[in-house]
Amino acid sequence: MKKINKIVPHLLVLIGFVLVSIIYFYPVLQGNKIFQSDIVQYTGMAKEQNDFRTESNEEPYWTNSAFGGMPTYQLGAKYPNDAIGALDDILRFLPRPADYLFLYFLGFYVLLMVLKVDPLKAFFGALAFGLSTYLIIILGVGHNAKAHAIAYMPMVVAGVLLVFQRRYIIGGLLTMVAAALEINANHFQMTYYLLFLLMIMAIYYVVIAIKNKEYVALGKTVGVFAAAGILAIGANATNLLATAEYTDFSIRGKSELTFKPDGSKNTTNSAMEHEYITEYSYGIAESFNLIAPRLFGGGNSETLAEDSALYSFLLNYGATPAEALQTVEYYGKTYWGDQPIVAAPAYIGAIVFFLAVLGLFHDKLKIKYVFLAGAILSLLLSWGKNFDGLTRFFVDFVPFYDKFRAVSSIQVVLELCLPVLAIMGLQSFFSNDKDKQWTSLWKATATSLGLIVALFLAKGLFNFSAPIDQQLMQMFGESQDKSFGISFINALKEDRMNFYTSDLMRSGLFMLAVAVILWLYIQNKLAQTTAVILVGFFMVADLFMVDKRYVYNNPDQFKSAREVDMPFEPTEVDNLILKDTSNYRVYEIQGRMQARTSYFHKSVGGYSAVRPRRFDQLFDYNVEKNINELGSSIDFQTLSFTKSNPVLDMLNVKYVIVPTGQGDVPITNPFANGNAWFVSKIKVVKSADEEIKALNSLDVTNEAVVDTFEDNGKYFKGGFISSKDSTASIQLKLHKPNHLIYSSENSKYGFAVFSENYYENGWKATIDGNETKIHRVNYVLRGLQIPAGKHTIEFKFEPQVVKTGSTIALISSIGMLLLIGVGVYLVRKKRFKIDD
Repeated sequence: MKKINKIVPHLLVLIGFVLVSIIYFYPVLQGNKIFQSDIVQYTGMAKEQNDFRTESNEEPYWTNSAFGGMPTYQLGAKYPNDAIGALDDILRFLPRPADYLFLYFLGFYVLLMVLKVDPLKAFFGALAFGLSTYLIIILGVGHNAKAHAIAYMPMVVAGVLLVFQRRYIIGGLLTMVAAALEINANHFQMTYYLLFLLMIMAIYYVVIAIKNKEYVALGKTVGVFAAAGILAIGANATNLLATAEYTDFSIRGKSELTFKPDGSKNTTNSAMEHEYITEYSYGIAESFNLIAPRLFGGGNSETLAEDSALYSFLLNYGATPAEALQTVEYYGKTYWGDQPIVAAPAYIGAIVFFLAVLGLFHDKLKIKYVFLAGAILSLLLSWGKNFDGLTRFFVDFVPFYDKFRAVSSIQVVLELCLPVLAIMGLQSFFSNDKDKQWTSLWKATATSLGLIVALFLAKGLFNFSAPIDQQLMQMFGESQDKSFGISFINALKEDRMNFYTSDLMRSGLFMLAVAVILWLYIQNKLAQTTAVILVGFFMVADLFMVDKRYVYNNPDQFKSAREVDMPFEPTEVDNLILKDTSNYRVYEIQGRMQARTSYFHKSVGGYSAVRPRRFDQLFDYNVEKNINELGSSIDFQTLSFTKSNPVLDMLNVKYVIVPTGQGDVPITNPFANGNAWFVSKIKVVKSADEEIKALNSLDVTNEAVVDTFEDNGKYFKGGFISSKDSTASIQLKLHKPNHLIYSSENSKYGFAVFSENYYENGWKATIDGNETKIHRVNYVLRGLQIPAGKHTIEFKFEPQVVKTGSTIALISSIGMLLLIGVGVYLVRKKRFKIDD
């Protein structure tokens, strides 16, 4: 009976998590799905591979529908022996996105249980963590992998804490499973940021162990972590190995070019440009959004209404109410922070902050300093270019830091640490004597409200100007009344100031309300349970009211399942192009970095943070910097090009979607080379610089350029033979994402170029069944030496990394199951001994 009584509170908490998750995203109960912008793009990118998987019951691991061809390793590829993925599917049993919200709650609850927080406080703490504005917003826009990884972070921290507390069996098993789930979430940036917190925690416990000369215990801890880590990594070996293999091929790998598209010297040693890495840097003062959501105007999509100063100004200027409201909603841009795009402020909650401060004053557990250090480091690094010295140090000297962009997202560590400190503070507050409670309470109140007052006083230090103001000024300055633009911006600034003031007051009132509740408890006016429920209610209500501005402010946020699963409708241009059933590529000039084109066609564009580096460079260096020249070669009467473009021709771009005043039109490229062709001349160069420059003037129909220093890092020492007769030809007979068959005929020993992206690992070529070397030609394409006569040529994508990884994953998963079985047996045996 005692065991059942212990379990019941946790079961009630889990049921509560399920109910809150479903109620929060209640439209899913009506069969609707959340419309996530990034997932829409993913749907476009993954269309070909998903269709192929459905039709053939086979995994392609390659798609030809985006960026001229790329592996699907970061596009939802399904790997054999993915036992951890199956476990994750069980945990995410709720409809999306309620499943991720449930995972937020569950992971954080497990961490609080390890910190010995009682279930009621842990329940509210988990809700506060999961409803943190940033965590909700990433679900709204479709950063599912990021949300997935964040959800398992607290569980990993919980396992690590248990091991350091010398609960080796349960801690080791939890660390192993949680780490495996974290890696399986496949957002390595979030996992990488988690390692910073774990490193701080490790330093803390190792110093204590060395100080106390507890070397045996330290050795056991290292052994447990090693076993857990090896098996967690091994269970995800396929994805990890595939990602590691692909990284250098993607824009996350270092460029081989020594110059930029504008011709200037490339001086960076990083995988990505410093400006690109730090493009999304949190403003130093903007960080106070953590405690007052609209301190810097909220987000880019923040809307003003009839109660705004801008609306009143427009009415006074003579606009009708409808005109004023429309103008306010469209041009009333309130965000004035440092970041280019912000969906919503990263608000952790005024009460969460207050309780965290209370915890720092009140809680006696030294582990609180680990979470405080993690929060501070996270905050400093999130400033990016606004704290450039620290950021450059990490980019230049900390391994892998230069592989990730949007440094502001490291604040997820802070958004984990502060709620932990908050609930530790709430837990410890009710466990000390009343005198200590009052001392800690007034200090926390003075500190938190003092910060609010300081921000009120600092209001005059800000000008409330935004970069977009200049554009608005120029646009409205063209009106007959030249003062209109200035008055418009001044009214907009007044609204920004009103946001600043009102949200500071709002946060101050929430802090004061909790301080009063805790004071009433000290005065024996409230029971402990009542006080905890009231604090928890206000804490969750605060976050919920802010979240709903950004998740439910758009009536189209939830749509029918069909609209979400099939988000694109073919346009008239798409239908015209699709009448051509041959194999070709499409280039949409104003939409290369989106996936709509990939949904219907084999595109040279797409939407991916890890797009192929060399293919991307082709357009940056050879096509899009000369886009005006390309446009001038269009005959709009015949809707075709009058001049060839070497890069588009060799990529077999047969159609270019061009915007006009009357809408998009499909421009035919009669110079497209087709799927494969023999060349009569090979131009050999010795660097990537020479190779990409040669493409500007290369006769791609008859010539090919080859860099002798190929992808494998070794100079190709053999010569090239390129001869063809007048009737030489290559015909495409079969085209699947992972399997291509050609027939060739040439009376001479020749060299053929195939309009398919070169990828060193996985693609194998055979001529009449005999394997032959694939050369990288024309910077991105494949080339083969083909003997004279008639031949059958096949390309198959059979990545060895998948075979090797899936074998390791199977062995590791079996090892995990065995360890779990042994661990459960030992724990039960130990309990039986205690009971006896």
